[in-house]
Amino acid sequence: MSGPTRRALLRGSLGFAAVGALARPYIANAQAKTATVWWNQGFVPDEDVAFRKLCADYEKESGNKLDYSIIPFAPLRQKIISALTSSVVPDLMEAPAIQMNAQEAWDDKFVDVSDVVETQKSQYLPNALLSANLYNRVTKRRSFYGVPHKAAVIPFHVWGNLVEKAGYKRSDIPKTWDAFLNFFRPVQDKLRAQGMRHIYGLGLEISTVGDDPTNTFHQWFFAYGGMGLVTRDGKLHGDDPKIKEAGIKALQQLASAFKDGYVPPGSVNWNDADDNNAFHAKQIVMDFDGTLSTELAMIKDEQAYYHDMMTLGLPLNNEGQQMPSQFGVLTGMIPKGAKNAEVAKDFMKYTIQPKVLNEYLKGGLGRWLPPMESIVKNDPWWTDPKDPHRPVYVQQGIFGETVPYYFAFNPAYAQVMAEHTWNVAWADIVTNGMGTEQAVDKALKRIQEIFSKYPIQQA
Repeated sequence: MSGPTRRALLRGSLGFAAVGALARPYIANAQAKTATVWWNQGFVPDEDVAFRKLCADYEKESGNKLDYSIIPFAPLRQKIISALTSSVVPDLMEAPAIQMNAQEAWDDKFVDVSDVVETQKSQYLPNALLSANLYNRVTKRRSFYGVPHKAAVIPFHVWGNLVEKAGYKRSDIPKTWDAFLNFFRPVQDKLRAQGMRHIYGLGLEISTVGDDPTNTFHQWFFAYGGMGLVTRDGKLHGDDPKIKEAGIKALQQLASAFKDGYVPPGSVNWNDADDNNAFHAKQIVMDFDGTLSTELAMIKDEQAYYHDMMTLGLPLNNEGQQMPSQFGVLTGMIPKGAKNAEVAKDFMKYTIQPKVLNEYLKGGLGRWLPPMESIVKNDPWWTDPKDPHRPVYVQQGIFGETVPYYFAFNPAYAQVMAEHTWNVAWADIVTNGMGTEQAVDKALKRIQEIFSKYPIQQA
């Protein structure tokens, strides 16, 4: 396996009561300062409302000011790269992509925030800590260069009413990997026979744009035995025959779904929000997409639709064993050169207090999971069975098996993801006529080239 699963590691189990009352901010009110903050725009408006409240509460509590901007994730990514290149930086930025922290920490672009993480370290899930404890090639050691405050896994999203319209019961959906995926082919066939000419059974992101396509490939890769490609020591195992076989099986499955006409042809150009739009338009029956953004987009205006949708955790693999989910965290990062780094640290110390963080994430309707198990255990809202989606998501991400992304072990894999190396292999098969084995060999060769540029040396 590539690293420890959730159950393989010990974790702190302190609840809110053990943490005590909320600590007051750490900077004296008499010396109030202003920090510039760049934050991701939410996929639902409630997320932005919750962030504004978080900022207002902090300002009232501390006397400090936050000059914040809420920016869509794609422009934010470009803005951050430009700022880090020019050294004209804000005081705090939220990662717009989970791998960005690893890429820039490698180049020593961020302030070490171990002192911030330490204030709640016993509360964090182990994989949240692993995902933020990154290697710096200048210091030649690992440390915390971002403060984890949001977590996510990737569930399946299914139109239950379309499954029923095709003549099946929701309970008919299989529980093992290949059977689960193949189930949606006859669903498409039967819906089209009823006149739904533009419906597709599978909404799979396989383009070379955005983060969702890389997530899709890797979960398919895990399903066929690809967990050990990168191990916790940062070593690449691309020469392992089992890894190559997993890559071949994953790409064959993804390519055949597309070539057989069960994935929308326009998906070759999909970005991270396009599958959501296709699902909402009922162009696809099933989607594989991180967070609950798909469901929450319809929670208020379309209550019937909200309950027509199903959120499903990962099926078992073909051997009947539970697969781990990819566990990602968003971090608050302080770039080197920040003028008010202490205020930025103070704000993040305030934010990650369990009671504060719980209120903030609940305000965002639970689209993001807490990176702390105690938050879920101490607030029944997270597992309320009246909601058809949130308890499933919580079970998958908080109580189920999870693994950190490979870049947690070696930042080279952040570049692999940025280059969409495996998705390029898929395109080589589907659009360029390359054989699957040849495409996998090409991908593994490129990954080896990337890893050669990221030597992990201990100080």
